[in-house]
Amino acid sequence: MDLLREITRAPIDPDYAVVSARKGPRRRNRLALASVMVVTGMLVAMSAVQSFRAAPVVAEQREALIDSVREGNERVTQQRARVEELQNANDVHREALLDGDEEASFRQEHIAELAPVAGSVDVSGPGLEIVVDDAPEGSGDELDQVLDGDIQVLVNGLWRAGAEAVAINGHRITSLSAIRSAGDAVTVNYRSLTRPYTITAIGSPDEFAEAFASTPEGRLWESLRDDYAFRFDVQARDDLVVPGDPSLTVRHARRTP
Repeated sequence: MDLLREITRAPIDPDYAVVSARKGPRRRNRLALASVMVVTGMLVAMSAVQSFRAAPVVAEQREALIDSVREGNERVTQQRARVEELQNANDVHREALLDGDEEASFRQEHIAELAPVAGSVDVSGPGLEIVVDDAPEGSGDELDQVLDGDIQVLVNGLWRAGAEAVAINGHRITSLSAIRSAGDAVTVNYRSLTRPYTITAIGSPDEFAEAFASTPEGRLWESLRDDYAFRFDVQARDDLVVPGDPSLTVRHARRTP
């Protein structure tokens, strides 16, 4: 009798009542979620429209920036050529003024001896030509790219092996040179280089190649070639020319007694 009275008073199971009470909030949650999705879609569409409209302006600005960089590089190249021309004219006038002066001639000879070491004049002779480049896969990972530090290590190895003069893509390496990176580009003397990188070094034809291969830097680059597939071609040359640095200037001076 108690069971019949309970069924009469509560014909619906309590669990069903709980589920029925939850249906209202769930519908409201679904409506709110749908509203959020509609608003998000509208924002994405507006952003896409704005990006599409701004694309021509961005492309125009990019082209203007590229043209400005090219003009700047051309001006720098012209100025460097002018500096080299003036330096050559200065050397001619200096020799003419010092002609006949014994002490001045001695100093001039001393300057001529130091000029190749300082890097202000061209140096020619036998040596090594080394071509290095990124791994052929080009995954975009830094492990597959030749970095400024890699070239610094290579140049240090050449000095250790007895190099008399070194240049990278025609840019002379002196005591004032800087090998750095600017974005994805490697710069030497603050000028961006293009791959592949060609390093020329003047040195003894009989001992230079073997000495460089035995240095820690040479062995490191051999491992980069073997492990990461970097290009690392080393060729002995009988007649190389390492150009002087036309921008080389004396930054410190003192008066002799």
